[in-house]
Amino acid sequence: MKTAKAVNLGVIFLLELGVLAGVWYCAWKSGSDWGPLLGLAGAVGLGWLWGLFGSPRARFKVRGAARVAFETLWFGAGAVLWYLAGAHVWAIAFAALCVVSKTLAHIWRQ
Repeated sequence: MKTAKAVNLGVIFLLELGVLAGVWYCAWKSGSDWGPLLGLAGAVGLGWLWGLFGSPRARFKVRGAARVAFETLWFGAGAVLWYLAGAHVWAIAFAALCVVSKTLAHIWRQ
């Protein structure tokens, strides 16, 4: 069980990075000359928000229903951005993996 919990934490970390990658990829696929730069700026901005509210060492700890809402918006935005970029199968897989992993994290109190 200890190994499964550790793997789940690793999956959640990769999903967090997947949101940032989704921002950059969506901007890059937009076809704009500024796409990659805007994607980088968006990823930095979202990373900053995660650092403030979502990370284990966040400056402003969000708990309870506010935490659920924040993470739903965070991971939901990642899935939507992957979908908008045209990676429909990846977006659906991303969303499904988010639901499973975060449900396990809740059950296991991670």
